[in-house]
Amino acid sequence: MRARAISRDGLVEELAELVAGRPGWVRMAVDGAPPARPGALADELVAPLRMRGRPVLRVSADDFLRPASLRLEHGRTDPDAFYEDWLDVKALRREVLEPLDEGGSGRVLPRLWDSRVDRAYRASYEELPPGGVLIVDGTLLLGRGLAFEVSVHVWLSAGALERGTAEDERWRLPAYERYEREARPQQAADVVVRADHARRLAVMTRDA
Repeated sequence: MRARAISRDGLVEELAELVAGRPGWVRMAVDGAPPARPGALADELVAPLRMRGRPVLRVSADDFLRPASLRLEHGRTDPDAFYEDWLDVKALRREVLEPLDEGGSGRVLPRLWDSRVDRAYRASYEELPPGGVLIVDGTLLLGRGLAFEVSVHVWLSAGALERGTAEDERWRLPAYERYEREARPQQAADVVVRADHARRLAVMTRDA
């Protein structure tokens, strides 16, 4: 893959243009390991899209984790369980993505489960108007059969990922390696952003 240097502001504007040019509801994934800060990029897209006349709803996959009794069945530091079992894929599909299928209701549940206290948020459904954009940030989102019209993968090299991962989360590193190997997010995503250096980003393009 080839790298094209881009500023943070330039990246946000480029992604906003890409999404705003699509008709109807647009479901967008901003995927990346926590040190890549996919949520921050997703947040930065909200205002530019609204300025382009597109209603926006933000959802975080972290609010769709499974209850601790299921998520931590194999312990708190099992990388395979983190990869396979933490995200409630069915709930994310049912409550967030499928309502924006063609002919869907547009009624999206913005958050389901607060993993910090291990209980439901009891949030109300929100209606995304026709032409609205749903932006979902999260980790290990691709390769799960989730329906996104636009997907962005914020990629870190193995060294940058290791340096950026907190000591108490380093047990997750094998899961990220497995993700690269099995889900191949650099091939699956519509846009790949290399973010080893927060101020020196690059958009990765596939060789012809």
